[in-house]
Amino acid sequence: MKIELGRYGIFQIGALTTPAMAKEIEALGFTTLWVAAMPVDLAGIDELLEATSTLVVATDILNIWYGDPAVAAKAYRRITTRFPGRFWLGLGVGHREQTQQFAKPLAAIREYLDGLDAAGVPVEGRGLAALGPKMLELAASRTGGAVPYLVTPEHTRLARAALGPSLQPAPEQKVLLDPNPARARETARSRFASAYLKLTNYTNSLRRLGFTDEDLSGAGSDRLIDALVAHGDAATVSARVGEHLAAGANHVAIQAITGATAEHPDFPRDRTAALRRRDPRRLPGPRGRAVLIILDLPVHFPVATLGV
Repeated sequence: MKIELGRYGIFQIGALTTPAMAKEIEALGFTTLWVAAMPVDLAGIDELLEATSTLVVATDILNIWYGDPAVAAKAYRRITTRFPGRFWLGLGVGHREQTQQFAKPLAAIREYLDGLDAAGVPVEGRGLAALGPKMLELAASRTGGAVPYLVTPEHTRLARAALGPSLQPAPEQKVLLDPNPARARETARSRFASAYLKLTNYTNSLRRLGFTDEDLSGAGSDRLIDALVAHGDAATVSARVGEHLAAGANHVAIQAITGATAEHPDFPRDRTAALRRRDPRRLPGPRGRAVLIILDLPVHFPVATLGV
């Protein structure tokens, strides 16, 4: 059974995502909650699904080096038996710089998928964090789609071409609601760019997308930051998400970052605004309005949710 991700999702750190947050995300009209850095037994996902009624929960990603595929398959069966049609298993190989056992990633992911096949995990119930052409080819032949991270709409176009018309490209897009470009770029650099640009999987991917060594040096050029992070007002941010859809994405996983550092115990809070949209199908809601809510969650990286 193909998992219907819907059009817009929210990306969160899995261990820091509570059932109350999942319930609120669903109430805002988002269709999928992407949870990162999950353990191989997928502990905690059942509670997120139990707190909601229609929300799909997807891993982004489950790192294949951190556990046996038989364990992941057992967890998959546990979840999908209770919540059919509401879980998607996003898989990836992680990064050489962060994983001691990292070796021959393409062969390793093939072997992992073999293990899932043997344990009965359906092809359409899983996706692959595919950046390069070989991983995209593997995603097309062995999974239900691709869940690429730190990409641009150009990568989405390439992913759609590789996957064909029936599979699901579901890229992640970072957004930052800040009308000051210099401040937004500095926030982006401090929050993720300086760390991610030390990881060869990402830098190789970005070079394939046309970025230069100069773009990738230090914490990234303005050109690179602007390409990876949609920053500005809500209309500007919404337009970038729309570029992925126009390039062929079925779904966009929105990861919103803020410049805030203080922890806030309440959920939700901060600013609320609404955007008028011409197309009422863009987000479920009254009279086609897209609801924009900034949520400072009690986590290490406060995030925002955006309905576009």
